[in-house]
Amino acid sequence: MKQASGITALSVFAFVGAVLAGVSAVSLAFPGSPLEPMWQLNPHGHQSLERLHGWAVLLMAVVSSGCGITGVGLWRRRRWGYAFALAGLSIHLVGDILRVVSGAEPRAIIGIPIVVGLLVYLTRSSVRNAFSGG
Repeated sequence: MKQASGITALSVFAFVGAVLAGVSAVSLAFPGSPLEPMWQLNPHGHQSLERLHGWAVLLMAVVSSGCGITGVGLWRRRRWGYAFALAGLSIHLVGDILRVVSGAEPRAIIGIPIVVGLLVYLTRSSVRNAFSGG
């Protein structure tokens, strides 16, 4: 039962990520909208995304979709959801490492042990075996 609650928590985490990335995409698509103040939480991230212009909206929409798909797959305990989770977390880990090493975002170091912990959890045989085909 412990692994089931962990998988459920990860699926909820993925759904929250989908909503946040979706709101970010909308905010970037409509600068100056009532969503604009949310970027006060991460002005550096906002500046980085603004440099991508319209591509940032597409990027955040893809991230939102990926998180949503992952959340559904984890919730339903499907192998493809498991694969999406591993891929997404691995991409996140590489991104955090690159941002720290390049000096672009030294605070990203906080995410590295968290993502590693999630990957270790997901790769445990008892968790891996909780996912069915399809």
